[in-house]
Order: sequence, then structure tokens, then C-alpha cells
Amino acid sequence: MCPIVYLWASHSIIIMQKINVSVVSYSNSIPFVYGLLNSEVINDINLSLDIPAVCADKVLSGTADVGLMPIVETLRLPEFNIASDLCIGAVDKVRTVILASDVPVEDLSEIYLDYQSRTSVVLVRVLAKFFWKITPQWIPAGQGFETQAISGNSGAVIIGDRAFEAKSKYCYDLAQEWIKFTGLPFVFAAWIANKELGEEFKVRFNEALGFGIQNLEASAKLFYETHQTEADILDYLKHNISYPLDEPKRQAMELFLKYAREIIG
Repeated sequence: MCPIVYLWASHSIIIMQKINVSVVSYSNSIPFVYGLLNSEVINDINLSLDIPAVCADKVLSGTADVGLMPIVETLRLPEFNIASDLCIGAVDKVRTVILASDVPVEDLSEIYLDYQSRTSVVLVRVLAKFFWKITPQWIPAGQGFETQAISGNSGAVIIGDRAFEAKSKYCYDLAQEWIKFTGLPFVFAAWIANKELGEEFKVRFNEALGFGIQNLEASAKLFYETHQTEADILDYLKHNISYPLDEPKRQAMELFLKYAREIIG
């Protein structure tokens, strides 16, 4: 971002405006948080932890300059910049984006959609139409739905750390289902900026994020201390989340957004 310059007498005082950064408050983004907190770039940003839907809203409204944004929300931006070559992606099971049910997917008559998610609820609709060939009723869900929605012919999309605790007879991992369908990995969220941030900042920002990915053990320790979870977070970070935003993931993003346009119009 451009500095704000105040002129006083014959002198100029340059005050650097901090960049507002929103990051998803799930365990899969803890390495990013760790990297930012342990880098000098933290002095140049205002960091907030948000659920994915709020993260998207902040970038869309301009409250945040850059955010770990659900990729489907990029369709709502007239233009955007990818601010990092890292993302939240998967090349196999992701474990924290699931469709839980007590009957097989082909027998589902209604599916509750997690209020915290936007990319995942579009993903399940893409899978339903183009892969599973089912036409369930879609029900927007509110807080606490995950303990009530899974019964009979009703299923529920559950995302984030709550998915670790979901109990159901059937559990469809949505990343794995997408990979079966397309042969491509999946990208749930990418670092999206709603304005040009400047190359110097982007380099330092990306290095800070990468530092967290290079120190997953320390990142996991931060999660244990903060959230007191019993889940094996380190194994999850190492084996279920794929962070590089490489060419196959960029192809997957493009394909998913193509399908998403058909779903949401």
C-alpha cells in the first residue's frame, strides 16, 4: 500500500499505513499464523482471526486488504490479486471438509449446509450435480446444526475442526470426492488481495507464511497450547493439508470456478 505523507513546514513525515490481514481461525491455517507472528512483517499488519465466511466478507468490503479467502468468493470481486504462492489445499483426504450422513449419498433427500463455509457448500453442490447425480434439498444451517442435522435421509456438510468430532455412519471427504471426479487436487482458500500490495511487501509476506510451513512442529505446539485439542494436529498438517499453490492447484481452481458459475449463476 502507498504511504500516507503529511507535510509540515519544510519537512515531510511519512507514516506507513498498516495492511489489514484476515486469516481463517482453523487448525489448517495455524502455520500461517505462526509464520506471521514470528516475522518482522507482523509490525506492518493488523492481523485478525475469522471464520472463512467472515474472512471473505472483510476482503469483499475492504475491511481487510488481504485474506485467506474461500476461492469461490473471488467470483464476487471485479478483480483480485493472488498475494502468495501458498494456499489451503488437498491432494487426498482433507478430513475437515466432509458430508456426514447415516445413509449413502445417493439416498440423501436433504443436505444441511455449514454456515461457516462458502467454498465447501458450493463444492458439495458441484459434486451432487456433476458427479453423484443427485438432487437433494439444500438447507442453510445455523449454529449448532451439526448435532441435529444428521438423521434419516438428512446429511450435513461440516467444515473445520468440528469435522474431527462428527459422528455418522457415512463420511464423504469432499476433497477426496473432487479428486476422484477430476483427477486434480483441490484449493479451499488462497491468499487474495483486493488491491495491489506492492512487490516488496508481497515477498516479505510470502516468506513469513513459508516460515510457518517450514516449522509445522512449532506451529502445532501453538495450536495445542491455544485450543487444547486432542486431535493429532501435526499429522493433519503434514498429511492432509497441501500448502503450495502449484500449477495443478491453479488448474483445479479454474475448473472449480467454472463449475461454480454454473451452480450459483
